[in-house]
Amino acid sequence: MSSKGIPAGAVLRGTDKGYDHTPLKPGSERPVDKVEQKYPYLRPRDAATLILVRQHREIPEVLLGCRDAKHAFMPNRYVFPGGRVDRADARVPVATPLDPLVEARLRKAATAQRARSLAVAAVRETFEETGLMLAQPLKDGRPGEHFGEHWRGFLDQGLAPALDRLDLIARAVTPPGRPRRFNARFFMARAEDAMGEIRHSSELGDIRWVRLDEARELPLPTITGLILGEVGRLMKEPPDRSQQRKIPLFTTVHRRHLMLEE
Repeated sequence: MSSKGIPAGAVLRGTDKGYDHTPLKPGSERPVDKVEQKYPYLRPRDAATLILVRQHREIPEVLLGCRDAKHAFMPNRYVFPGGRVDRADARVPVATPLDPLVEARLRKAATAQRARSLAVAAVRETFEETGLMLAQPLKDGRPGEHFGEHWRGFLDQGLAPALDRLDLIARAVTPPGRPRRFNARFFMARAEDAMGEIRHSSELGDIRWVRLDEARELPLPTITGLILGEVGRLMKEPPDRSQQRKIPLFTTVHRRHLMLEE
């Protein structure tokens, strides 16, 4: 570990961390990480990320962890917990359904079943990688069906995902030419709505609460920096949760990396 607590081998970036730029407007080009090697075209896979936010002494903090150096995708970078959707996510029982406005936002680019799966995946991946559960007691107690070892300590405790705590704040599609490509939805939730103790995992290490105004000092993927900018905006100007709104979509169109609205 370095003096700043950053794992050895982590790639410290320069000034181009995405959120240091002038705020992007819909239709404008966005920063993108440079890669040394191009990979064959891959179809993006559905994935979900959960950004847990808390106020510490009136300063917003987010939960970040460092991906292992052995990972092919974003090694040695600090990211929010998240990962790809599993087939079983569509069948996992939930304690509370998605907020109707959040579901409508998801369904602009997903079926109802897929929208639910994405939300469940965000909760599951956060539990797998950090030990924290966005959960409420399941009305009928623990389910009789087994949904995989990654739910042990969650569903078997009579708890199930509390999807109504999630707010969808952005979507991002990994540019072509990467070793992994994801069609990722970024959810945000309050830390006080999560339960459990933080623990490291094979996916994330050095999991920590980071002040929003200090997160830029960590080695981040460009998209994480851009999402941090959106989190900062939402914390400064909280949206009316009773009204529908558009969210940023970070994607590639005709080889141009753009920020659109969805």
